[in-house]
Amino acid sequence: MGVSKVLNDVKPYLAMVLLQVGFSGMYIVSVASLKRGMNHYVLVVYRNMVATVLMTPFALLFERGVRPKMTLPIFLKVLGLTILEPVLDQNLYYMGAKLTSAGFASALVNILPAVTFVTAVILRMEKVRLRSVYGQAKIVGTVCTVAGAVLMILYHGPVVQFPWSRSSAHHAAAASTASQMSSASWLSGTVCLIASCVSWSGFFILQSNTLRSYPAEMSLAAMICGMGSVLTGAVALVAERGDMDVWNIGFDTRLFTAVYSGIVCSGVAFYVQGVVTQARGPVFVTAFQPLCMIITAVLGSTILKEEITLGSVIGAAIIVLGLYSLIWGKSKDHQDNKQVGAAVAELPVSAKGNGNGKHVLNGGHVVVADVETPSSPVKCAH
Repeated sequence: MGVSKVLNDVKPYLAMVLLQVGFSGMYIVSVASLKRGMNHYVLVVYRNMVATVLMTPFALLFERGVRPKMTLPIFLKVLGLTILEPVLDQNLYYMGAKLTSAGFASALVNILPAVTFVTAVILRMEKVRLRSVYGQAKIVGTVCTVAGAVLMILYHGPVVQFPWSRSSAHHAAAASTASQMSSASWLSGTVCLIASCVSWSGFFILQSNTLRSYPAEMSLAAMICGMGSVLTGAVALVAERGDMDVWNIGFDTRLFTAVYSGIVCSGVAFYVQGVVTQARGPVFVTAFQPLCMIITAVLGSTILKEEITLGSVIGAAIIVLGLYSLIWGKSKDHQDNKQVGAAVAELPVSAKGNGNGKHVLNGGHVVVADVETPSSPVKCAH
């Protein structure tokens, strides 16, 4: 029983760690393909098409009995999720990563938990107790995260040489030239990445709300990817003005990028994030981004020969400290929720009522019912 409990507690952490490893691979291969000429609008379309083909059969097979009836409010929420993630977030992220670098993009995306936390507080999805140490940790973590991101944007500093990134003088000169050429567009890329984080944060918040009325994670992921394929296809056609040459991809890194991103970072990611969001909330889901940043920085400096500046290292370190302060503060909320659930589940219940109103657990919600105190407590099923 103890081992089973430990495994259940570890599952959300393991799922998010593996997902961040998958995202780091996507950051590397996508930036490599984009800088070799692949169109980012087309990449988003193919990515969502692959995810739709992957997720639809599983959704039809495994969620036949649990899929709720589609209603107009749910459809509008799915449409909103599609606009926030495939249309806005993915296009803005790829554009920003192309104008900057994979390492910088993955580091700046670390402001996502702070943006999500602030949004959740505004929408009253998160509670902050200013007199509590845990509440203060949330606030300090959010401030540190934003401060680290601002430092990364405003200060670059000298290039930091790591043992794994040292290469020949030719590669160093090429990297320096590329950095100078892209300095004019660096600010535009940063703005795109920040806008991407805001859109992604809104997606997590809306996804958490949608799953309450539509608790079918695979079906929701399949619909988002399917509608995303249509909407991003329309955006690509308008943006490229009917240029059909940009749609051509061969059996190279461009095809691998589309397939990998679609399977791992759209289909599987939407499903896993939905499951963990229901269990721990949207802020928990977004709090594992630093791991992705570290992996991406190592791979980016090794494979793509990207430079890592001192400002990025210092800013990323501040962001990591802030994020884990935020996670520590969030851990108290989860403990409190478990204690409340256990206390409610232990309330005495009887089939016969005597007019005394008692709180019982019904389908995950506390309701008032007429109960009679039995000789021993009966646990209610979740």
